[in-house]
Amino acid sequence: MANEFITTADGNILSNPTTALTAANFIKELWSDEVLAVYKANTVMAPLVQSMPFSGQKGDTVHVPKPSRGVRNAKGAGVAVTVNVETAGKFDLVIDQHFEYSRNIEDIAKIQALDSMRAFYTDDAGYAHALGVDADLHAEGVNFDAPQATATDVTNTPGYAQSVISTVTTGDLVAWDDTTTGNAVALTDAGIRRMIQYLDDNNVPARMRQLVIPPVEKNSLLGLPRFTEQAFTGEVGSGNSIRNGLIGDLYGIPVYVSTNCDVLSSASTANGFRQCLMFQKEAIVFAEQLAPRAQSQYKLEFLADLFTVDTIYGLGTPRPEAGISVIVPA
Repeated sequence: MANEFITTADGNILSNPTTALTAANFIKELWSDEVLAVYKANTVMAPLVQSMPFSGQKGDTVHVPKPSRGVRNAKGAGVAVTVNVETAGKFDLVIDQHFEYSRNIEDIAKIQALDSMRAFYTDDAGYAHALGVDADLHAEGVNFDAPQATATDVTNTPGYAQSVISTVTTGDLVAWDDTTTGNAVALTDAGIRRMIQYLDDNNVPARMRQLVIPPVEKNSLLGLPRFTEQAFTGEVGSGNSIRNGLIGDLYGIPVYVSTNCDVLSSASTANGFRQCLMFQKEAIVFAEQLAPRAQSQYKLEFLADLFTVDTIYGLGTPRPEAGISVIVPA
């Protein structure tokens, strides 16, 4: 290759410089956009909970106000109005989740491998983070208030104090008990109506409620006339159930399928149960301080590229009364 020359500001000539063109193999692209696209496409729970903007902010705790509801008072003639006294509490959301996905790609692999290797790692990084965030959000269901305070959970950590739809035709909610074989049963139409009533009784807003179920319960729902009578979502745009898990709705509540629903055990059955969640959007809050960030660095001592994608976030359940968990057979 012919010699290259660059004239510097002081008039000197720099011979054979290392430029962006000649060092192209050492200059790596940032794959954040591609990783972020995969991350968003594979997260079922994140769009269903309350997201709190915290990107780029300093600090490790978000104080979420929980104002009390006021009451109306009768106005007496010539008497001053009665002022509602604010007794607002707060929920402290700690930003303490920091996860990374890394690959060391040696030069020989980079040179000999197909271009699809990069596409796989990009997709895999986004999917791994999406799966982790989704699982963490599912796990927040353990904090939902249960109608029964006497639930017994001795095999799962943390212990679940959630409800299960009873086998009785009224669809009553009974305490979860895993001391023997467990008392979980499949979803029923009456039971789902009872779950809705539970939220109604707690004055939970009817808007933005959703039901998230494991695949096994999709099979149960398809056997309910009430579900199959409703208009099924199509496979166009946002209605594509492959992309967002949305499979239909019951009584105006969207139903999503997720493979990340919590797995539970009983004293005599290992991993024999799954958790379903019906909740209103504000029950769980998710604050992302750092969206999945892709970085690459050449490690000379290893003759390899270090590819890392990391994210920082926090999550919590500020309104446990706005959700209910139901344990079903796996």
